[in-house]
Amino acid sequence: MYIKYKKPVAITAWASVAGKKEGEGPLADKFDERVADDYFGQQTWEKAETELQGRCIGHLLHKKGISAEDINVAFGGDLTNQITSTSFTMRRFAFPFVGLYNACSTMAEALLVAGCAIDGGFADNALALASSHFCTAERQFRTPLDYGGKRTPTAQWTVTGCGSMLLERVGHSAFIVAAQVGRVVDLGVTDANNMGAAMAPAAANTIRNFLLASGTKADDYDAIYTGDLGQVGSRLLWQLLEKENIVLTNHIDCGNVIFAENQNVQSGASGCGCGATVLAADILPKIQNGQLDNILFVATGALLSPSTTMQGESIPCIAHLVNIKSKKEIQQ
Repeated sequence: MYIKYKKPVAITAWASVAGKKEGEGPLADKFDERVADDYFGQQTWEKAETELQGRCIGHLLHKKGISAEDINVAFGGDLTNQITSTSFTMRRFAFPFVGLYNACSTMAEALLVAGCAIDGGFADNALALASSHFCTAERQFRTPLDYGGKRTPTAQWTVTGCGSMLLERVGHSAFIVAAQVGRVVDLGVTDANNMGAAMAPAAANTIRNFLLASGTKADDYDAIYTGDLGQVGSRLLWQLLEKENIVLTNHIDCGNVIFAENQNVQSGASGCGCGATVLAADILPKIQNGQLDNILFVATGALLSPSTTMQGESIPCIAHLVNIKSKKEIQQ
């Protein structure tokens, strides 16, 4: 489903908080906070992710100069069972809250839905956020950390991080102008350690559908960012789109930029927090300072559970897309 907002929806503030490994990577100086203790001072990994989100929201409110009571509604989620990390975060704040889960595509989903709430006149502002934590995700989807299992070359490293954005009717930097709601795509991949291969077809489907619906071409954009396909998934995305006569010369995957090659993350990064932190720490500031004027942000999610994996099910995936432009671009 293609969405063209009646008026551009402004992203007026953003914040990011990252864990220890992320804070040692190429984007280290761009995060609002880097935390050396992945427990974030808590006793469990799940409480750590809740603290991670709380700090990220705190930075956002501080930057905007508002209080929690000023937020009309919040949209967000994470990777834990029943998005408990986000739900527990929200009990600390006074926001009306809509919980979202589309796995690692949740950041784009939150922006898309928050944009609809504002464009439809239902809210004056909306908070969108997503997070992940390496330790909560590994325990839930793969093996306990103390198991010591060997990671495969196609595996990706779940980002410990959170990104949050405030959307309003009026702004001065970045604006969401259009979006594409993704379809569930499943080409039969069953390997839970090869998320890139599972998610790439969904990303290709969403990008193709958006370009057709909007009447644009891939090279009309300064960059097309995917959330967390990693090295394997990125190569597959290029191949799939080439079959559709769409050549990506401006593609950047967030999973390939958040860590350095020497950080031993196999095929790259993943997780709700991957695209969310890169968007808040790197992409939106570049739009604000004029380095980027027109981008697509395409976050991808693998819709599996430990139960479906053990039952031998393949991995259905989805990708949601938002088109973000600078003020200069929308004034043309």
